Amino acid sequence: MSGKRILIVGESWVSSSTHVKGWDFFSSSVYEEGHEHLSAALTSAGYRVEHMPAHVASARFPSTMEELSAYDVLIISDIGANTLLLHPTVWLKGETAPNRLALVRDWVLAGGRLVMCGGYLSFSGIYGSARYAGTPIEAVLPVDIARYDDRIEAPQGARVEVLDPNHPIVSGLSTEQWPALLGYNEVTLSAGAHLVAAIDGNPFLAVGEYGAGRSLVWTSDIGPHWCPMRFISWDGYRQVWAQAIGWLLAK
Repeated sequence: MSGKRILIVGESWVSSSTHVKGWDFFSSSVYEEGHEHLSAALTSAGYRVEHMPAHVASARFPSTMEELSAYDVLIISDIGANTLLLHPTVWLKGETAPNRLALVRDWVLAGGRLVMCGGYLSFSGIYGSARYAGTPIEAVLPVDIARYDDRIEAPQGARVEVLDPNHPIVSGLSTEQWPALLGYNEVTLSAGAHLVAAIDGNPFLAVGEYGAGRSLVWTSDIGPHWCPMRFISWDGYRQVWAQAIGWLLAK
């Protein structure tokens, strides 16, 4: 595994606030990232991890097979389809540019390894605004994506059920009492895909093979809020992610 390169795209945001104090007010903004726990887990397993924030992905996400093939695994997490579709050349200049969703599909079929993780801007997402349903990327994911807001909020806690304890991704992990998650994206298992673990009866960890490549979905967050600190601090978090990437690269 040493030297294998992983690109995590998304998992960043800017929040703005207006503070009102009597007659007076002021505004502030903060930039934040949410990949640090997954990046740490994969780095500790010996992988080379690169993070591409959402606000730079529209311009810097690979536009050619050569550029994308520099990475062994691509993880798309909490970034909508529009950011990858609308290169500045298209949005600002009205010129053509490669369809990078189609590029990702072709890269997987040629042997690439793809992961999509859940979040407010994954799969269908909040208000349906992530908009991956019907895109070329959906064709190489082991799930079918809804065309409506697919978030399932579970403040009471949602439990993971391991359905295939013999699968390499969950090998050596307890099949009982994984820490609770607080939400996920509701998807359906696609034809020919394999469901490794479910969450409240819905797909949580699913895998599939497409052409010469492989893909995997993790339908909850990779960190708070849906994936709380109790889950992240659980030893199984690092183990399941290391084994998931190991399975993707094993073929």
